Amino acid sequence: MSPLIGKAARSFAAAAIPAGMAAAFALQAPAADAAPAVPAHPVTGTGLLTAVRPQAPAQPAVRRHRKARRLRAYAWAARQAGHPYAWGGTGPGFDCSGLVMMAYRHAGIHLPRTTTEMLASPLLVRVTHPRMGDLAFYGSGHVELFRRWGYTFGAHDPGSLVSLVRYGWGWVPTAYYRVR
Repeated sequence: MSPLIGKAARSFAAAAIPAGMAAAFALQAPAADAAPAVPAHPVTGTGLLTAVRPQAPAQPAVRRHRKARRLRAYAWAARQAGHPYAWGGTGPGFDCSGLVMMAYRHAGIHLPRTTTEMLASPLLVRVTHPRMGDLAFYGSGHVELFRRWGYTFGAHDPGSLVSLVRYGWGWVPTAYYRVR
């Protein structure tokens, strides 16, 4: 017997119910629910019935979970890495608030253009434990997207590229906000 046929026979036999047991259960069920008879298996020569699972009723279409808007905004901003800083720029060169505004615009939220207008926006809620994609403000004149403690992502200053920024002593966000 070839190894492939032997493997198929072993897996079939392991998942089968002996004919006598299946017949005992079939006699208890109404005729419409009884499992159909299976002819003898060509390899093993036995007439085994496979376990038949009843079909589950049709389920309604399951909605796929969409990523939070802050994560979609961060993902869009991260794809802009390497673009140059451009004062007042909203693409392909960006300044700090231009990058944040465009990132959230691509996530379906329209934030104001400048950092001071963003801070005055009713769309922002102050948080003490920011998550990726939340806004990290450095005073009232600079904003970046929070990545994790110690890192923000944004257009940092003239002469630099849009990138991940490590902050530390002397350059630390003063407030974190979540966009509603």
